[in-house]
Amino acid sequence: MVVAIDRPKLEGNIAVGADRRIGFAEFGAPRGRAIFWLHGTPGARRQIPTEARAYAEEAGIRLIGIDRPGIGSSTPYQYPNVLAFTEDMKTIADTLGVDKMAVVGLSGGGPYTLACAAAMPDRVVAVGVVGGVAPATGPDSIGGGLMGNLGTRVAPVLQVAKVPIGVVATTLIKLIRPVGGLAADLYGLVSPPADRALLARPEIKAMFLDDLLNGSRRQMAAPFYDIVVFARDWGFRLDEVKVHVRWWHGDADHIVPFAHGQHVVSRLPDAELFPMPGESHLGGLGRAEEILRSMLELWDKAGAH
Repeated sequence: MVVAIDRPKLEGNIAVGADRRIGFAEFGAPRGRAIFWLHGTPGARRQIPTEARAYAEEAGIRLIGIDRPGIGSSTPYQYPNVLAFTEDMKTIADTLGVDKMAVVGLSGGGPYTLACAAAMPDRVVAVGVVGGVAPATGPDSIGGGLMGNLGTRVAPVLQVAKVPIGVVATTLIKLIRPVGGLAADLYGLVSPPADRALLARPEIKAMFLDDLLNGSRRQMAAPFYDIVVFARDWGFRLDEVKVHVRWWHGDADHIVPFAHGQHVVSRLPDAELFPMPGESHLGGLGRAEEILRSMLELWDKAGAH
């Protein structure tokens, strides 16, 4: 069974540079405290659990999802490094009238979330990371995991072939769109038990299908851009992130090992690790309300307005 899912309250795209735009979607309270939710790899601006959308309404949160270049309505573009994303983030926040903000990143959104905190310590008041990717290059790097074992090896190929590969991926998504629900069920069958249980929840399945089918309607290059940039030096060091970080990670994560979360948290100046026993890579999606409540708690402690 697939349940209906509410559309964003506001959705569009923002000019971030010469001939470039990035898509966004807003949920919750239009005048509330702003929390940006950065999607995983793959993913797009609507990859926000229904639980988070409902809690945003209840708690007066302006919850904003944004695309990365090459997905949804965002112009294809390869950042030179992870830090470069923050210039676009500043423009998006300015355009939406956001001064202070919290930022939450899921999986591949984690590196960009940390970059925002490093680049905008005067504006980012709290950070949440859920199963975030760790550096694979440079002094903060750690080996292993899907990114360390595979990502760094395929990145040079993607650097050259990411556009045609993105076109192929978009075509494949269009082919499976009519049977998207069945495809999600099949993915669940080959996932670890914890992720399988999560994907069996109708509201989680509906969110993924809504995000995938809308985000990939025109293009699907963003995941390949992510892999390329993750394999490079990120452009900042973890000890430059001075904002308080709360990091959730499943101890049975089969995509980004739990040890990667421990490693990054140990190198951040002000961070807490919240293990999720028995959970795998998608576990944090089932704790969306807890995560948003935690961001408000940190915001209150920071005394930001």
